[in-house]
Amino acid sequence: MHIDGSQASPKSPLPIRGADVSMTAEIEQRGAVFRAAGTAHDLFELLASQGVNWIRLRLWVDPRDDRGEPYMGGTNDLATTIALARRAKAAGHAVLLDLHYSDFWTDPKKQSTPKAWRGLAGAALEARVHDWTSDVLAALAAAGASPDMVQVGNEITNGMLWPEGKTPKFIDAERRFEREDPEAFDRLAGLLEAGIAAVREAGGARVMIHLDFGGANELYRGWFDQATARGLDFDVIGLSYYPYWHGTLKDLGANLNDLADRYGSDLVVVETAYAWTGASPAGHHQVFRPELAETGGYPASPEGQTAFLRDLYTTVDAAPGGHGLGVVYWEPAWLPVDGTTWASRAGMEYGDDVVDEHGSSWANQALFDFDGNALPSLRALGGG
Repeated sequence: MHIDGSQASPKSPLPIRGADVSMTAEIEQRGAVFRAAGTAHDLFELLASQGVNWIRLRLWVDPRDDRGEPYMGGTNDLATTIALARRAKAAGHAVLLDLHYSDFWTDPKKQSTPKAWRGLAGAALEARVHDWTSDVLAALAAAGASPDMVQVGNEITNGMLWPEGKTPKFIDAERRFEREDPEAFDRLAGLLEAGIAAVREAGGARVMIHLDFGGANELYRGWFDQATARGLDFDVIGLSYYPYWHGTLKDLGANLNDLADRYGSDLVVVETAYAWTGASPAGHHQVFRPELAETGGYPASPEGQTAFLRDLYTTVDAAPGGHGLGVVYWEPAWLPVDGTTWASRAGMEYGDDVVDEHGSSWANQALFDFDGNALPSLRALGGG
């Protein structure tokens, strides 16, 4: 039994045991080293040795300003993503490509249209989505690093490519539609279909649609009822689930069960994390604060982090029909090295989010300690 009273992790590992390590190039350039039992290892090979078998990589269109200043947060342009995808493939991982359709971070609060695409609308913007997606997949194929799954959009709860693809907001308290707007969903569906068509034409990769707030069933029913009514062609529903923000594991499990029954779709918790300590490394503002452990339900310790992951796997595995495919941990290797940050000044200005918060904001939720030593939770992510 684990801390919340649930049973042990699944008897056999789920098919997807993944890690989003999109920050890798940025932190390695600044001296990050990853160790297990005191020995340094290549990150991708170390993850594979621990049972991790999928790597998720985000891609931004042009993450630099007009002076060429990088936005940081990984500065995940196509060249960076290709290099990381090749390393992942060489280490034996499958690759999940996360297309943000923006020059920087996207989530339910921001979905900025790329600088070069602004002013496009309707069929012209759909064509740009299709052609850019097609070009990206062709470049990855030419590099021998074709993705095995593609996310068409990132946390698109309120649409993407704003303002053209913006959809009705959800009210935070109830996670219900604030208003009905069929035309907005028609526009969003057109943009999604353009990206999906490019993935299908490239062949091989499955298509994921990804929302946030994995414990909110009303949100998912409302959104995917709209999507399926329009015949949206997808294979997998991706969910973000952070237990200190997105409800209990019971809430998540109820949502997964309903989604599997209602849509017959495969399911992946494609973003998650939990803290191994409530401490903050010097000079690095942390998202996870000690009081979040009260909401999250697990102590902020290596044992609590490990227990959470095992209980999460059990919850996903319980989805009916074998539709629960697995879990992807968000940035488990984002070490607090000097010079890394979620956003440079240029990036903050692009996102209209200028704050005095710098550094690795995720270091106390990594699966490595602040010095890069693997924690027991890394093995738990790999299904052990």
